[in-house]
Amino acid sequence: MFFSDLLKQEFRMTRLIGLLALMMSLPAAGALTAGDKAPDFEAPAALDGEVFQYSLRSALAKGPVVVYFYPAAYTKGCSLQAHTFAKNYDKFAAAGASIIGVSMDSIERLQAFSADPEYCAGKIAVASDADGKIARLYDLKIHAPREGMKDSRGDEINHGFIERTTFIVAQDGTIAATVGGVSPFENVTQSLEVVQKLARQRKE
Repeated sequence: MFFSDLLKQEFRMTRLIGLLALMMSLPAAGALTAGDKAPDFEAPAALDGEVFQYSLRSALAKGPVVVYFYPAAYTKGCSLQAHTFAKNYDKFAAAGASIIGVSMDSIERLQAFSADPEYCAGKIAVASDADGKIARLYDLKIHAPREGMKDSRGDEINHGFIERTTFIVAQDGTIAATVGGVSPFENVTQSLEVVQKLARQRKE
């Protein structure tokens, strides 16, 4: 009887862990999902400290695009995510994909963030969605910052936070996958797996 009860408890625990893992891998509630048309957008962006006008349509003309929304530059999770994207930049490029980060940070903050070797390292472009218009096009939630909240540099953050969600947009403009509800590191890992799968499909 004792061992039977233990087995039942172990089975229930295994099921619980599986359900939690499934929930963590689900995209953000309400966000656009695979098969949806990715809304086109243009926005001021920075790459290696240089400001330019980013166009999703122009980027898609060259291949799939990883559009990753994140809360704020110079915060723990967002810094890790940018750094991990930068470290894996060559793998994304080898799969024919480009990357654009989107947040409500000002373009001035993003100039520094894009060039910093600890973060975007001059490899990842980041766009400013200061009014949250792009985030709303993708059905993402925007959260108000906590009063007096500061970033890792000690600067106060006075803009809204877009929920961390990544959209892998296929070259035809449809969303191939939505990645949300996972850690910043896992967000990058799953995004890379999707673009590599798209690359294999193009070769078949």
